[in-house]
Amino acid sequence: MGKLGKKARKFAKKNLQSVLKRKRKVKSFFKKKSSKRDERDAAESEEDKTELSNRRNQESIDTEDTSLDAIFREDDSDMDGDDSGSDGYLSEDPSSTPTAENESYLEENGAGVELSAQNQEILLELENKKKKLERLKAKDPEFLRFLESKDKGLKPFKNKDAYSDDDETSDDGMESADEDGTNNNTMLTSSAVSSWCHLVKSQHSVPAFISLLNGYRAVCHYGTESTGVLDAVSRHKIQDSETFCKILTIMLREADNIFRGMLGISSSNCKKGTILELKNTSKWKSLRPLIKSYLRSTLFMLNQATDSDILVFSLTRLRASIVFFAAFPSLLRRLIKIGVHLWATGKGTLSSQSFLILQDVASVFSSDCFDTCVIKMYKAFIGNCNFVEPVLLKHIQFLRNSFIELCSQDIQKSSSKAMISIQKLARILQSGLQTKKKEAVKKICSWQYTNCMDLWVTYISHNIRDFDLQPLLYITIQIINGVAVLFPGPRYLPLRCKCIEWLNHLSASSGIFIPISSLVLDILEYKIGKEGGKPGKDFSFSSAVKLPKYWLKSQNFQEECVFSAIELLTVHFSRWSYHISFPELATIPVIRLRKFHAKSNTESLQRVVKRFIDLVEQNIEFVQKKRDEVAFSPIDQQSVDAFLQLEKCSGNAPYTQYYKNVMEKAASRSLMMNGKISFLAQKKLKRKRRQVPSNKVEVSVNGAKVDGKK
Repeated sequence: MGKLGKKARKFAKKNLQSVLKRKRKVKSFFKKKSSKRDERDAAESEEDKTELSNRRNQESIDTEDTSLDAIFREDDSDMDGDDSGSDGYLSEDPSSTPTAENESYLEENGAGVELSAQNQEILLELENKKKKLERLKAKDPEFLRFLESKDKGLKPFKNKDAYSDDDETSDDGMESADEDGTNNNTMLTSSAVSSWCHLVKSQHSVPAFISLLNGYRAVCHYGTESTGVLDAVSRHKIQDSETFCKILTIMLREADNIFRGMLGISSSNCKKGTILELKNTSKWKSLRPLIKSYLRSTLFMLNQATDSDILVFSLTRLRASIVFFAAFPSLLRRLIKIGVHLWATGKGTLSSQSFLILQDVASVFSSDCFDTCVIKMYKAFIGNCNFVEPVLLKHIQFLRNSFIELCSQDIQKSSSKAMISIQKLARILQSGLQTKKKEAVKKICSWQYTNCMDLWVTYISHNIRDFDLQPLLYITIQIINGVAVLFPGPRYLPLRCKCIEWLNHLSASSGIFIPISSLVLDILEYKIGKEGGKPGKDFSFSSAVKLPKYWLKSQNFQEECVFSAIELLTVHFSRWSYHISFPELATIPVIRLRKFHAKSNTESLQRVVKRFIDLVEQNIEFVQKKRDEVAFSPIDQQSVDAFLQLEKCSGNAPYTQYYKNVMEKAASRSLMMNGKISFLAQKKLKRKRRQVPSNKVEVSVNGAKVDGKK
């Protein structure tokens, strides 16, 4: 059969049933396929949208909920723990000699791993047998009654093999309570202490030294509540305040020298490896309980005492014994915790001595404890700068500077911590810029955020000359500019001034040009009240990030805007006053200052602005004249850097003298302002402290204050 013609094919498509049926089938197939594909694409797009929104919501939640001091995770589970359950009392029985604390010692040398695995196996086996016994009880009631009858005849006892621990009060030759419940109390007298000291110094008597250590423990625990168990406090009673002070003074002064003499270690040896090498010797095994008792008693007293003189003296003497903490990791962690607390909350010498302890710990145990010290000090700093009073400003500056000094010991480790914190600051700022929510903006305009920024700006400025901190520098500059943009209003004048000061500081330390003129000149454009208004109340800019509304219409605010702008521009121009591009840098700011000078009607402010304009123009002419005399091209970077370096070193230029004069006036103005409000601030701070309930009971013995926690 031949091929159908065109008309025949056309007729078949229109009228034949088989062709129409096949056509409908194919059409429905493609329709189903396309609909399934559309549904799948729609479902995938919906999932993507949901996932993206969830991720954004999660990021916003993380930004809002996570505080600045919660970005570093650490394990505090064993911070308050100890190597054992001992109360620290040492045996005074002549027939028993101090032995090494075997179980703790085995655990620290790796044998504890095998014991813990065996204990787990035994525990699982006991649990299985217990389950079988329970099932047997349920099946056989007679067997249950038989067990109950036998249990009544058993007397409770303590298995010494199972519960013995050389640290516990029931072992290691310690005295125990008599069967009738009475204790063998010892009265500590001044003559007994003197005789023990004589025996220790002349004959190196170990029993006499043990008696001194037990008496020292009783002194350190003086005033604390009874724990309900037999301890050194119940065994020893202090006769009078003279005995108290004698034991405390003698042990803190002589204990380290006695330990070093017995171990054969020189007083200048502070290496961790020295103690680790001695751990396997018999001499160390016999002295280990004594050293541990001394360190633990001292730490207990540091955690309880309130008298600053006692704390400072104890910390000073404990610094000499830092190396012994290498054998007691849990005591070392406790020392760091106590040291950080005293560093953050102490005043003056106490805070300084606590920092020296932490600095020694970070240097002696660098690989183990540097990160711990940095993280804990960072958290303590952030926790103590939520509110800034003028009287506390110096202490916060000390905390900042000492933290940076510690971080400078290991820039590689500390810079990684700095990056984590700065990235957290950037995320908080990004959330504030995107959402403009009240909570996010309030978190940025806070002392915690501001002091954290100030901390890392100072850290970068201090170390950028010697180390590669460019990534930290650029992120920090972006954050500062973002904060200044987020808070453009006149009430945020103190915060804007701080941002400009940070940028000036970073520019001076890094040698990188950072434009700040527009940020400064915007201060002069603030819409304020009428010029010549009434003077406002005294207000400290150094302790504020936001101004009260009533202050905006006062004469003080007008003066502060002009003085702050002139001071900040003076610092900025002083960095580049000898640079070959200074004429171009200063031209636009001078034009805007001329406009402000023409608009202002206050003579005192006009005089300040006019003098600044005259000095800047004079320096422009000076640089322009020197620049016209040079023969090198702008692409000769070496010659550009050497331009006017001799004049810069001499420091005799008029603008340099003007800069020094402005800085002196700014310092005196700030000092006068802070002095006016310092008295009121001190009274307010004292009121706040009275309102805080105390959780400690203070006990005074001849001027020595020791307290116990309730």
